[in-house]
Amino acid sequence: MAITKSKTDPRVKRTRQLIQDAFTSLMREKAFEEITVKDIAERATINRATFYAHFVDKFDILESKITESFMTILSRRIEGHEILNVETIQSIFLAVCDFHKDLSTLCQRSYKAFGTQFEHTIKEITKTTLQDYLTKDKILNSNEQLLLNTASIMLSWGLYGAAYDWNNMGRRISAESFVKQSMPLILNGFEKLL
Repeated sequence: MAITKSKTDPRVKRTRQLIQDAFTSLMREKAFEEITVKDIAERATINRATFYAHFVDKFDILESKITESFMTILSRRIEGHEILNVETIQSIFLAVCDFHKDLSTLCQRSYKAFGTQFEHTIKEITKTTLQDYLTKDKILNSNEQLLLNTASIMLSWGLYGAAYDWNNMGRRISAESFVKQSMPLILNGFEKLL
């Protein structure tokens, strides 16, 4: 009988990291479409069976890497923020900008495709983070829950879209300047423009 090793086993973590590092290295050299599981396994100095014990395919590695990367960036940016306020929203917005900048560096040849491919995942994580802040220590009725859910969706989609466009336009200004200039629109909507 085979023993299933936990994802917390150091050997499992080390092997997963080897695979992810090999994949990252290959992404700097080739377009995503050109990378094969065989390439990844060879670079990681493992066999294909070991690869498949950890990941379904190269898309699975990419999704895992992207999600982990964004969670790390977001956690670092919002560390110490206890409530949702202007600084917390700025930090979340900067995390989304950081994500796009990192993704376009990792996947230079395929950024536009991947930016939209992982849009749902990043928006969902952002929405959940916002909802956690908005509902912290509150008992809400169904109407309040609906309103906060809608606000979280609108804000997460807006932050994602703005950061994606900022990155696609060549990051003409720093993320910090871009976020600072955008905050009045986020906080006050378009009321001042009308």
